[in-house]
Amino acid sequence: MATIAAHLSVDALRERYVSSSNAREARHFHAIWLLAKGHTLGDVAEMTSFGQRWIEQLAARYNAEGPESLGDLRRRNGSSARVLKPELLDKLRLRLKEPPDDGGLWTSGKVAAFLARELGLEKVAAQRGWEALKACGMSIQAPRPKNPKSASPQEANGRRRMAITASTGFT
Repeated sequence: MATIAAHLSVDALRERYVSSSNAREARHFHAIWLLAKGHTLGDVAEMTSFGQRWIEQLAARYNAEGPESLGDLRRRNGSSARVLKPELLDKLRLRLKEPPDDGGLWTSGKVAAFLARELGLEKVAAQRGWEALKACGMSIQAPRPKNPKSASPQEANGRRRMAITASTGFT
């Protein structure tokens, strides 16, 4: 059985587990809460699908640094954005109000090419373009798929005429 430091009470650990909006943080608090309740490492590993070694590392981190050490620490690593800086995103928001240079719709690749030009880089990954679109509040906009067995406009028009004549009895 692992010993858990009393940074938070068992009830407070449960509350942090239940109320967390971040899945990774919730799972970490779940594991620590179960250990604080007296479950063994093996039990917690079985209940959470974490490996025992990871649970040991998580408990050691929690004991040493407290509740702030749980969750996705990459989000708070102290580094600043290297590509998607606020000034660049502001330029992108303005540019997105107009169609892309080649027409059509904005795609992550087209946004990545815009970012590369603005940054003076040879290339920016399309994934960065996607992240930039999301940072600008954009979402996927795609037309509904067309049924490949649907009628052409001419066939559909002919069917409508047939349906009208069949219902009225006039030909």
